[in-house]
Amino acid sequence: MSFDFLSYSRIIVVGSAGSGKSWISKHISQETGYKLIHLDNEYWQPGWVKTPRPEWILKQEKLISGEKWIIDGNYESTMELRFKAADLIVFLDINRFICIWSAMKRIGKKRSDLPDYLEEPCVFNKEFFDFCKWIWFYPKKGRNIVLDLHEKYAEKEFLHIKKRKDIKKLLLYNKVKF
Repeated sequence: MSFDFLSYSRIIVVGSAGSGKSWISKHISQETGYKLIHLDNEYWQPGWVKTPRPEWILKQEKLISGEKWIIDGNYESTMELRFKAADLIVFLDINRFICIWSAMKRIGKKRSDLPDYLEEPCVFNKEFFDFCKWIWFYPKKGRNIVLDLHEKYAEKEFLHIKKRKDIKKLLLYNKVKF
């Protein structure tokens, strides 16, 4: 699977929580030298407070105005802004069991894709249960949003990756270091 990420200037990575969006984005950023933007870092305020929608739209418009970038994250209500601006969409359509397992494994670990002032919820609480429900239902809701936008912007390059081993093959073939 050969793919030249440097052929694209604006790359978005979308998929369920726990699918590996931040992981692959970091590796693509290392290969290309492009600015890496984690939407969770931009969106969440202290105490898991959401950025107000008008401010969130303005912030994203500013982020996508740059020349070369990689943006990872979903935020379905504003995903179309990023689809319009992107040259390449990488869609990680990974099995939801794997995504939930991955989300559980990262509990308690410091993540570069979250602001320093936030911690993920513990496994045995309502917030984590709600998060797992979001992952579980992603194939019915979030996946369809991505595929509908892909249909609407069919001229955009679209990498649809369904297995973790295919992510690794893609990165290994392109000599991206792990």
